[in-house]
Order: sequence, then structure tokens, then C-alpha cells
Amino acid sequence: MKKLSLFSALLLVTLSVFSQETIKNKDKYTAHNKGKFFVSWGGNREVYSKSDVTFSGSNYNFTIQNMVAHDKPKGWHIDYINPGRMTIPQTNFRMGYFVNDHYSIAIGVDHMKYVMTQNQTANITGTIGSGLPFSGNYSKSPTVMSESFLMYEHTDGLNYVNTEISRHDDISEWFNIKNTDKIQISLTEGMGIGMLYPKTNTTLLGKQRHDDFHVSGYGTSIKAGLNVTFFKHFYIQTELKGGYINMPDIKTTFSNTDSASQEFFFFQKIIAFGGIFKI
Repeated sequence: MKKLSLFSALLLVTLSVFSQETIKNKDKYTAHNKGKFFVSWGGNREVYSKSDVTFSGSNYNFTIQNMVAHDKPKGWHIDYINPGRMTIPQTNFRMGYFVNDHYSIAIGVDHMKYVMTQNQTANITGTIGSGLPFSGNYSKSPTVMSESFLMYEHTDGLNYVNTEISRHDDISEWFNIKNTDKIQISLTEGMGIGMLYPKTNTTLLGKQRHDDFHVSGYGTSIKAGLNVTFFKHFYIQTELKGGYINMPDIKTTFSNTDSASQEFFFFQKIIAFGGIFKI
């Protein structure tokens, strides 16, 4: 009987401690996400697949095959937080809401930069009519992309305006973190879709330089990331993000008859700083 009484007492104490710990965990701000808002700002680096780019207009229609392009990084710079110059670097803005503890919906802008690698040699197929520089018929003809032939970039920028659905899972216990209100580590995965609103900077066949915003197409993307939240409200998030972009209507000159089209894949590395809160 004494042993049974001792066992019962220990069991009651254990259940009491477990119950208190469960209540504590439930009381933590970070135990639930539903109803929280978040906002973040950060920077990115990106790479692009090769792309066939078709230029068409009055008296010309040709395709540059396997165009090579790169991004235009700013590096660690004050412009990321300078209100008057925040669009100059490659940046990512996101604002969202948790519909439940694991899923969020967000809107944002991935401000990427796409620059055709100047002076590369690429094959051209198509026709450039008489009276224009570099006129002739081309059939996979190797041609140097000199500045007098073509300058082509989306540098203010390759703006992917998108909405995302993401899943979030707390993995703090993997790191033996007990108090997630001090530090919490989460995995996030998501997918997005949106439109491309680039400001394309182009000089084509000696025509007047063009540099203007224009809705040019659409994009889709998937991502995976790691979020570290400090003191319930502040976080750092790193992401790997890949996607597909299709732009069938890119403005290249001031003439409405001139345009370009291209499609390609992109890959981003992102680091962002943000806040999470309830209103």
C-alpha cells in the first residue's frame, strides 16, 4: 500500500508539472500564429537561365538565341534603408497574414535586376530590313552583342509583383529551445504567382534609348526558407526561391509597333528582416 501511495503521489506530481508546462506553452505568444500580420524587407542575388529573345517591329523581326544575362548587385549598402534610394539595390518586400497557425497569405515585390551580358556572341535568326543598322537575313548567324547593336536590361527593375501561400512549421525543439518567446526557429515553404512590371532600359539598332515601366507578362515561383524570430516580434529569414517568367510584351522603343518577348527561369537567394505582430 505504501508503494502504491508513493507511486500515486509521484504520478500526480508528474501530471501537475506536465499540465503546468502545457499551459505555459499555450500561453506563449509564439505558440500560435493565427491572426498575426508580418512585414519584411531584404535583399537578393539571382541567376538566370539562358533565354531566346525575339525583337519585332516595323521592318525587322529577329531572335537572339540563348542570350546570357546576369544580375546587378549593390552589396551591403546604406541604400537598402535609405528611403530616397531603396529601389536602387535588388530588394524584396513582403507583407502577409496568418490565416491559421501554419499557413499565411502574402503580397510582395521581388525587385530583381536583369542585365544582358554585353559583347557576348550569340546566334541570330530572322531579318533586319534595309535602312536599319546591321540589316540582312540571319540564319543562326553568330553576332557580337555590341552596344551599337543592342543594350538590353531590366534594371529598375525586373519587378515580380506576386502573391504567395506559405506553410510554417516550428522546429525549435530540434535545437532544444524551450522558450520560443525568446527565440523560435521555423521552416517555411511556399508558392507564388504574379505579374511582371519591369522598367526596361533598351537601345536597339540605333533607335532612341527607351526606359519605362510596362506590364509585360507573368511569373510563378516556389520557395523554401528558414525563419529565426527573436523576442516574439523580430525575425531574420533566409530563402531559396526559383521560378519561371514569361514576358510576351516588353516595350523596347517609343514606337508602339516595337516590342520584345522572352521566357526564362530564375533562382534567388534572399535574406530579409521583418516583424510579426497582432493588431
